[in-house]
Amino acid sequence: MRIVIALGGNALLKRGEALSAEAQRANIRLAAEQLAQVAEGNEVVIVHGNGPQVGLLASQEREARTSAGFPLDVLDAETEGMIGYLLELELRNRLPKARACATLLTMVEVDPNDRAFDHPDKPIGAMLTDAAALEAAKAKGWAIARDGTGYRRVVPSPRPQRLVQWAPLRWLLDQHAIVICAGGGGIPVVAAEDGTLRGIEAVVDKDRSAALVAEEIDADVFVIATDVEGVFADWGTPSATLLRHLDPSILRERTFAAGSMGPKVEAAARFAQRTGRRAAIGALTDVAALVEGTAGTTMSVR
Repeated sequence: MRIVIALGGNALLKRGEALSAEAQRANIRLAAEQLAQVAEGNEVVIVHGNGPQVGLLASQEREARTSAGFPLDVLDAETEGMIGYLLELELRNRLPKARACATLLTMVEVDPNDRAFDHPDKPIGAMLTDAAALEAAKAKGWAIARDGTGYRRVVPSPRPQRLVQWAPLRWLLDQHAIVICAGGGGIPVVAAEDGTLRGIEAVVDKDRSAALVAEEIDADVFVIATDVEGVFADWGTPSATLLRHLDPSILRERTFAAGSMGPKVEAAARFAQRTGRRAAIGALTDVAALVEGTAGTTMSVR
């Protein structure tokens, strides 16, 4: 079976945890244990998030007070390499020695006229208190939005149009490698009329990029592993109910939070509708059951 797994940044660094190397390594070890179980006997592509990590790097850039800090596309590349390395390391320690595993630094082409550049809604970095959010908005010029009980920085999240590294991705799969690619949604680039590429300030949503990958490589199932059990109706209220099955038409009937569950449902619906195959959304600890279709929320055309 060919499986694409989108691994949420918050699944790798849980809400409320310190943005530390130790916390991240511990969570990645737990993630690798789950992913290694799924990898046996299957072709697996992993696309991870980077929201907490890229936000941390951006904050460090600001605090360093350097004359010219690195832009978000470069920070995206840094987190793609960092998280990819840690995931690959822990996976290799749990896989048979003969099983190949590779991290592919991946650029994703986006439209420079995407409306997301005028309406940032992708949360990155640590949770902020009211006072800290107000200070960051004034001092750093950040766009800030509420996220649960606090606030976080939000940045543009344009839709991915094309993975630049399609050819090496296919080659690695032909070699039966487990591939970690499009980390953090990929490094956002735009193309000029002559085809030359340049980076652009944004963070591409990893679920949308993962859906693009899953569709392109003809995945049998697309799994979005996060830090919640699945998609809930009336989320955040006493009457919250886990939705076990969704049809892609749900997007015409319901709205979900932008920058969090919204892109996950949208990505799962896109894959199910365009391929006729199954997508699943649920907890990382249930990833094997998500692949089997016995946990979380299944998205499929009935």
